[in-house]
Amino acid sequence: MLVIPRVLCFLFSGEDVLLLHHAPDRKDWPGRYNGIGGHVELGEDARSAALREIAEEAGVPIADLRLRGVIHVVPSETEPGVILFVFTAQALARDVRASEEGTPVWVPLRALSTVDAVEDVPVILERVLAMGPDAPPFFGVSTRGEEGRVCLSIPGDSGNNP
Repeated sequence: MLVIPRVLCFLFSGEDVLLLHHAPDRKDWPGRYNGIGGHVELGEDARSAALREIAEEAGVPIADLRLRGVIHVVPSETEPGVILFVFTAQALARDVRASEEGTPVWVPLRALSTVDAVEDVPVILERVLAMGPDAPPFFGVSTRGEEGRVCLSIPGDSGNNP
C-alpha cells in the first residue's frame, strides 16, 4: 500500500484561525477552506515540511509549532493513502500573502460554520483546541463516505464526523 506523507497546519491569532481558501482551479478541494499544508518532500521531516508549507502558502511568521495529531487517510480505488501530520502554531503577524494554492483567510472560530470548509476541519479544530499545551498527539483514521465526503474517526471521541 502506497502512503503519502502530508502536513496540515492550523495557525491561530487570538480567536481566529488561518485557513486557505483553495483556488477554484485546484485539484484538491477547489473553492473550499482547509488548513495550510501539503506534501512532505523526499528527505524532509514532517516539522520541516510544516514550516515550509506555512512560509510558501501564507508567509506568516509563527511560534510554538506543535504536532497535535496523526491521521491515516485510507486509500481509495483511485487515490493512494496519506499519513497526515496535524500541526498548530501561533501566528506572530496577521499579514498574509496569496499563493497559487489559494488565499489565506483569517476566520473567527465562532464563524467557522459559515465557510465551506473541508468536512474534517471543524472536527480537527475542535480536538486540537480542547488539548492542553503538553497533550500527546491524537491518532485518527479518515475515509471517504457518500458523495466523496471526508469521514474522520478519532478513537475515544464521541462526536466524530459523520
